[in-house]
Parts: sequence; C-alpha cells; structure tokens
Amino acid sequence: VFAGVHFMAETAKILSPEKKVLLPDVKAGCSLADSCPSHLFRKFKEKYPDHLVITYVNCTAELKAMSDIVCTSTNAVQIVESLPKDQKIIFGPDRNLGAWVAKKTGRELVLWNGACMVHEIFSREKITKLKERHPHAKFIAHPECEETVLQMADYIGSTTGLLKYTMNSDAQEFIVATESGIIHQMERANPTKTFIPAPPNNNCACNDCPYMKRNTLEKLYLCLKNGYPEVTVPQEIIVQARKPIERMLEISASLGL
Repeated sequence: VFAGVHFMAETAKILSPEKKVLLPDVKAGCSLADSCPSHLFRKFKEKYPDHLVITYVNCTAELKAMSDIVCTSTNAVQIVESLPKDQKIIFGPDRNLGAWVAKKTGRELVLWNGACMVHEIFSREKITKLKERHPHAKFIAHPECEETVLQMADYIGSTTGLLKYTMNSDAQEFIVATESGIIHQMERANPTKTFIPAPPNNNCACNDCPYMKRNTLEKLYLCLKNGYPEVTVPQEIIVQARKPIERMLEISASLGL
C-alpha cells in the first residue's frame, strides 16, 4: 500500500511489476506531474533530437518511458554532473528544480515549463517579514521553489536534505518552504526545536498539498481491508520506464550516493 500520490505508486509498480500495488485514493494526483502531459512532452522532445532527456521522478509513468535518465531532488545535480560536458540535456517537468540544477552545475538545460502548485505559492515578501520577526531562524527551502524564494534560503535541499539539515544544525528555529507534511517529521526528529511553515502569497493553506491530503486513515483502512484500489501500468510502459530508473540507480551507485 502506497499512502502517497499516483506517480509514486506507479514507480513502485514499475520497480516491482510482479507485486500488487494499492493506493488509498486513486485521485491523489500531482500538480507537477499534471503540468507535463506525455503527448505534449513527446512533441517538445522531438524539437531537440540530439538532447538526452532527464526527468524528475515526480512525473507519470508515460513520461519516464520517454526518458533516458530519471533523477530525484537529492541526486539531480550529481546526475547532470556525471554526464559529458558537451552532452545536451532536456530537463523536465519542474522548471524551478531544473533552473536550480543548471545554476549549480553551470550547464545549459532545456527546461519544460512545469511546476508544483505548492512550491510556486510561497511569498518572498511575507517570508522577509517572517524572517524579521524570527531573526535567529534558518530559512530552508526545497529546490522546487521559485528562484526569488531560493535566493533567500540559508539551505536548499530535498526533503531528506532539509530534514538532515535541521538535525545537524545548532539553530533552534527554522522557517520551512516546502510541503507542510515534512514539518511533522522534523518535529519528531527535533522535539526541542521550532518549525514555522513559510507563508503562501494569500490566505489559503496552499503549502498543504491537496492531493497528498486525500490519503486519510479511513481510506487506508478500507484499502487494506478490501485490497483495492490497485494501481496498474501497461507492460510496455513498465519495460521502457524501468530503463531510466535503473540508469539513475547505476549512476548513483557509481558515485557512491
């Protein structure tokens, strides 16, 4: 049972096709994955026939099947750096993560214009005011955030990286710019420290992913009890999508990641 969103359950099915993969709510999608329809990405890819395609794992199985390498926010920089400097690269679907990777590596990447609705909504102005009220707080951000927000960060990293940073830092307060669910893990790992969600640019609870929050205890119970909904992926997609994931794992292993 994958208590997450659809692309995560699809990835589990791709890696373990012989196993039954369940998702408590099949409508638990992803705004980032939805921002890159496979038929449009295929046309986009055709414009750059000499480019290698790297896709962020937060995408559909169909998109992975069109890719050469899959990456995560943890290993994206190292994956790009492992490739020859003259290798032309398409990066999708997240333009913010891609721009951050391009900046970190000094490489020119052709970016698909996709984004996560949660990470797009943070307000630089409100974060500035919040930092003024908490002058000793460290501001940490996920690379899916926009560049104007990342420029303010004391640390930028994946959710795993953010969590580790809070555990290793001497700071006692943190302003966190990513999906709010990670704050629960941070509080459990650091019970004496304070974590403040970065404010969105309006009054909604937009740093909560509405898709992830579709997974409830009741739905999880019913999923376990009834053995459905089941996530399926066509066999031909599994075969093609598995290749770029395996290449990512091979590169990561060779780099000791």
